Amino acid sequence: MAGKPAVVLVHGFWGGAAHWANVIVELKKRGFDDLHAVENPLTSLADDGERTRKMLRQIDGPVVLVGHSYGGAVITEAGDLPNVAALVCIAAFAPDAGESPGQISQEKPPAAFDAIVPDSDGYLWIKQDAFHESFAQDLTPEEALVMAVTQKAPLGSTFGDTITAPAWRAKPCWYQVSTADRMIHPANERRMAQRMNPRKTIELDAGHASLASQPVPVTDLIEAAADEAGAA
Repeated sequence: MAGKPAVVLVHGFWGGAAHWANVIVELKKRGFDDLHAVENPLTSLADDGERTRKMLRQIDGPVVLVGHSYGGAVITEAGDLPNVAALVCIAAFAPDAGESPGQISQEKPPAAFDAIVPDSDGYLWIKQDAFHESFAQDLTPEEALVMAVTQKAPLGSTFGDTITAPAWRAKPCWYQVSTADRMIHPANERRMAQRMNPRKTIELDAGHASLASQPVPVTDLIEAAADEAGAA
């Protein structure tokens, strides 16, 4: 299917690129052949933004850049490259200039805020026995167990890293709200979505891991962005 743009998927805190597994399979079924998933170090917004830019620079042609959770902050920071044609936020942070994910979370704390614990090296983890109910309550216990055990902890300082120039102020964007999100307050998601002035916002009755639990409507939104980017 000629004319489909590349899709670059950016994961958030407590997970890696494999969190996109179900969306990747769904995109492939729909004829998206140029698929990429960034594996970010989660050591700082600058590091993660640069890792994402490096991947974007390897791609010829337009890109739909998709971020889940903290990945939304990454695409907000890194999405200013000329080949980025659209931004898609999936239950994601989309901070404005000078804002950080931590600041947004403190203003309206999510339900599972107390499930996040630091270790002695400064990394933040979701307690394994609270992961299912906190991050992925609409997945099976087995699926959530794998996510809990393989979670990728961010450096705590990354929460405080602020956006310089938000790409969503210059690029067309789309947003998916998870109405049962316990990691980002749904009211924060709605507020961030509204100020982005997205081409489309959808709300799903889903937890934070909507990319895993509801890959079909999530892919529908990515495809809508791709259709517009391809037409442009």
